[in-house]
Amino acid sequence: MGLTHTQIIRDIQLKKYDPIYFLSGEEPFFIDQIANSIENDILDESEKGFGLTIAYGRDSELKNILNMAKGFPMMGTHQVIIVREAQDLKEWKKSDLLKSLEAYIASPTPSTILCFAFKGKLDGRLGISKIIDKKTKSFISTKIKDNQVESFIQETVLAKGYTIQRNICHLLAEYLGNDLSKIHNEVNKLAIILPKGTEISGQIVQDYIGISKDYNGFELQKALLEKNVVQANRIVEYFIRNPKNNPIPQLIGLLFSSFNRFNIYVSAENKTYAVQQLRLTEYTSTDYKLAAKNFTPAKMDRIIGYLHDADKKSKGIGRGQMTDGEILLELIFKIMH
Repeated sequence: MGLTHTQIIRDIQLKKYDPIYFLSGEEPFFIDQIANSIENDILDESEKGFGLTIAYGRDSELKNILNMAKGFPMMGTHQVIIVREAQDLKEWKKSDLLKSLEAYIASPTPSTILCFAFKGKLDGRLGISKIIDKKTKSFISTKIKDNQVESFIQETVLAKGYTIQRNICHLLAEYLGNDLSKIHNEVNKLAIILPKGTEISGQIVQDYIGISKDYNGFELQKALLEKNVVQANRIVEYFIRNPKNNPIPQLIGLLFSSFNRFNIYVSAENKTYAVQQLRLTEYTSTDYKLAAKNFTPAKMDRIIGYLHDADKKSKGIGRGQMTDGEILLELIFKIMH
């Protein structure tokens, strides 16, 4: 197994450089992350003016890039050359045009850091492909699977110094999809606004990321906490009319995760200790206080039971002839009454 993009970036930040980086694959986000680190973490600002060259494949010729690579830095210990969109270099189409690259890979200039950011797959039939794999810091960026997006969101949030519950990761994955660059940008947006250590709540997501669906699970949760029967039933009716966008197992999972945490707070004799255990802030504790105001500990225990029962029914256990909509309506009725 090769190094991950985070391991390569960590080595760069520790000044453990390789003379040639060849970044390729179907997921552009990881390629861009490594290329950005090579651009920003090797040279200081005073060195970049003379020591950093950014080229683009469609506007470049390989021989010119290699001629630059054979040169020496005008100041500092290294020069950095990054070829972005390297897949657009015309030389990849003919093996004989790649002889010069083979020669450079065999004997690279020690003071040059040369990076090819190749979006896509290099033709494996080219002889250069095996040489690149063996003789350079080769990284293949693969698309993550849909079921890995939530973990990616959680890791990204934690790396920025924040916390987030799994159900909120699910909401973001549903809304943002598997566009990793978009996810990364949205988390960066929150990092500018919120202090370190903040828990990314559903309310924060709605306020700052701007989920624009007519209704979502967090609006249903809010209506339940407020005991707003009319609003809760309005939202459920919307979910029933749009089952593909609001599958019941996901809604129940979201509600179970949230109400399980509410239950810890409501049942706690020492609310200050519960706030510390749940890592709540003044911003995120509003829903918990509302839960404590409108539900007794005994009622919260029953709600957890209702959610377990609804989850089983949604998976076909003991549901009889009930539709998903009827299961959801029954669950909401039991929580509200």
